[in-house]
Amino acid sequence: MLRGSSLAPSFNRNSPLFSFFVQMPLLSVFRNSSLAFHRPLLHYHSYLFAKPVRDIQAYDLPMDRRAHLCCSALSTTPKVHESSALAMDKVSNKSKRKARQESPEGVLKLKLDMCSKHGDVVQALHLYDEARTNGVQLNQHHYSVLLYLCSSGSSVKLNGNVVDANASSLYYKRGFEIFQQMIIDKVAPSEATFTNAARLALALEDPEMAFDLVKQMKGFNILPKLRSYGPALFGFCSKGMADRAYEVDAHMAESGVMPEEPELSALLKLSADVKRADKVYDTLHRLRAIIRQVTDSTLGIIEDWFNSEDASKIGEENWDTSKVRKGILMGGGGWHGQGWLGSGQWRAVRTQIDEKGGCHSCGEKLVCIDIDPRETENFATSLSNLACQREVRTDFVRFQEWLQQHGPFDAVVDGANLGLVNQRTFSFYQLNSVVGKLREMSPSKRLPLIILHKRRVTGGPATNPKNKMLLEFWKKSGALYTTPAGSNDDWYWLYAAVTCNCLLVTNDEMRDHLFQLLGTSFFPRWKEKHQVYSIV
Repeated sequence: MLRGSSLAPSFNRNSPLFSFFVQMPLLSVFRNSSLAFHRPLLHYHSYLFAKPVRDIQAYDLPMDRRAHLCCSALSTTPKVHESSALAMDKVSNKSKRKARQESPEGVLKLKLDMCSKHGDVVQALHLYDEARTNGVQLNQHHYSVLLYLCSSGSSVKLNGNVVDANASSLYYKRGFEIFQQMIIDKVAPSEATFTNAARLALALEDPEMAFDLVKQMKGFNILPKLRSYGPALFGFCSKGMADRAYEVDAHMAESGVMPEEPELSALLKLSADVKRADKVYDTLHRLRAIIRQVTDSTLGIIEDWFNSEDASKIGEENWDTSKVRKGILMGGGGWHGQGWLGSGQWRAVRTQIDEKGGCHSCGEKLVCIDIDPRETENFATSLSNLACQREVRTDFVRFQEWLQQHGPFDAVVDGANLGLVNQRTFSFYQLNSVVGKLREMSPSKRLPLIILHKRRVTGGPATNPKNKMLLEFWKKSGALYTTPAGSNDDWYWLYAAVTCNCLLVTNDEMRDHLFQLLGTSFFPRWKEKHQVYSIV
């Protein structure tokens, strides 16, 4: 009997777009058993210095709560003409902005940003020391850039060459000194501040400190992100501290943060190494439910587990067949949720599936889990309601009207995401290559809907003449929608993909707080049928 579950997505669209973005090799795992529920398991388709950081609390950074009273006398001076007043305000704001930019703090910001762009930690530390000597007041942004560069460690460069390990350790130490100075200066930290400090702790092999830093974020009303937990989780996993790693995992769940493949893969390897079969089972299920297609490294961890002696020793000898059958039906096929069944040696083989979804190894056919159209309609309604609550309602309603007029589309493209894949700056060429390929594959040969924020089409690379022509072409073709200033374009491209019932091309894993609002029932199933990744 094959024990386990299907980690594969179920496709319900016969579209060549899927073959362009998705590869489908297969790993099947079997063990002899009288229970004939054959399903594929995996569709592969010491400190250098004393701790300088003390626990910090929000009350360590008092706010200036003084009230200022102002008494104004009535004046008989005639009112200034409205247009003149607006012109004066514009000049005044421009002067203020220029004054800020030319101030010592503004000049420091500009120089540090350039250091961040080029990964120049040496120059950044020189600027920091110089600013401290000259009494320049550093703000949150200054500190965030400095901590980021120091925490980057071996990835930063000096005169175009990657720095060595000894130099990296010195930068980690300087990073903690800067973090401590930030607290002394009573500069309120941000999520990025804590995350970079946690990365410094990991670099010094102190996952405990990294975890403590994450837990202190609550005292500042800061919501941790997935990246905030990485240093602590990976640190504990590398040290084989299973219980502490599971604590980090539990803390993530309490904070509404969902892990991705790197985190689950680390937990899976740790659980296998410490022979926690229950945790292996649980993590495999989470991979099945969350990850659409695992990488070779994760696949290797899974194979090693099923080929191990420990895996052959675990499993129930007696089980309720009806519960297993019911679990398979409720789970959509391939996963029964009843734990390890049977005992004996597993057989793990890499295989392929045919065009009809049949496994070349076990002969079984992959199950396709259909989505009820009414569920999709209800989901679109709830998505619209949430978007209107968090966006300017008139802006989103205007988009809905535009979509009714210009849609439906065969595909929706998350333009900001694809234009930045493996890029430091936004690449219209890269985005256009994906758009062109989608058009070629579309049955109607129509351009996909491209969602871009206003700032992406009004400045930076958008001012290039060729990019201007490209944007104008998309606009005239009814394929470009520009989201207004202050909006979150995630709501727009997701709503368009749902209402058009089409493919969504984005590398965004959609696991942050915004997407958690959509629930954990329908949304993951919709994603696995409609989201495809770009391989640019």
